[in-house]
Amino acid sequence: MDWRKEFLATFRRLSSRQQPWRVWSDFVEMAACAISNSVDRSNYEPREKRYLEIARGYEQSELEQFPKLLACTVQALDQNPEQDFLGDLFQELELSNHWKGQFFTPYNLCKAMAEISADGLQDRIKEKGFVTVNDPACGAGALLIAFANVTRSRGVNFQRHVLFVAQDIDPTAAYMCYIQLSLLSCPGYVIVGDTLSRPGLHPENDVWYTPMWFVGGWPMRMMAEKIGKVIGQIEKRLPAPDIEPQQQEVVQLTLF
Repeated sequence: MDWRKEFLATFRRLSSRQQPWRVWSDFVEMAACAISNSVDRSNYEPREKRYLEIARGYEQSELEQFPKLLACTVQALDQNPEQDFLGDLFQELELSNHWKGQFFTPYNLCKAMAEISADGLQDRIKEKGFVTVNDPACGAGALLIAFANVTRSRGVNFQRHVLFVAQDIDPTAAYMCYIQLSLLSCPGYVIVGDTLSRPGLHPENDVWYTPMWFVGGWPMRMMAEKIGKVIGQIEKRLPAPDIEPQQQEVVQLTLF
C-alpha cells in the first residue's frame, strides 16, 4: 500500500474544518504524548492533560482519524526506514511557510553526512561501549535517522551502541523527530528548547525520552558512565602510592 497517499488522504479529510497547520501540529503533539505516556511515567500526568486538551477541539469522528495518521507513519517507516517520512510530508503540504519558513535538509544529503560521521565508528564503540550522536537543530530527525541506517549497514546494533540526542527550539519539529526516532527504535531523547541559550538537559527544557531509552536500560548505563567519570577525576587527584612497581601492579589488579 502507498502509505504516503493514505496519510495525505486522511490528513486532508481532517483539514476540512481546521487549518492544515493546526491539524498537523495537533497530530504530532498528540502522537508524541501517546508514545511518551506508554513508557515515561514521570511525565505522564502533564502530557495526558495536554493530550485531552487538544482532543477537546475535535469532534469524535475527527478524533478517529488521528490514529490512522499514526498507523500510516508506522507502516511507512516499517516498509522503508530509509526516509524522513514526516519531514517530507511537512514540506509537501507546504506547512513550513507557517513555521518561520522552515526547510528541512533532504534525506539524501543527511545520509552523506552520516556516512562521513560514522568513520571509525567501531573503534569509538570499543572505547566505552557506545557513541552519542547529537543534532542540535534536529528538525524532523532526518540526520539521526540517516545515522541509524548507516550504522545498521555497517553491522552495528544502534539499539545497544548508539545514543541519539536531538534538540530543536520548535516543539512541532521536535515532536516529529521524537515520533520517528521512537518508531525506528532509536534509544535517546529529544529536547524542546533553544540550543544556544539552553543547550542539552537544561532545567527549563522539555525532554522526551524514546521507548528504547527505557527498554535498553540506558538510564542505568548513563548513570554508570557518570559514576565512572567521577571516580576517574578522584583518582587523578589522589597522590601516587609510595610502593614498589611490582607491588603496585598487584594492588591495581586487586582493585579491578
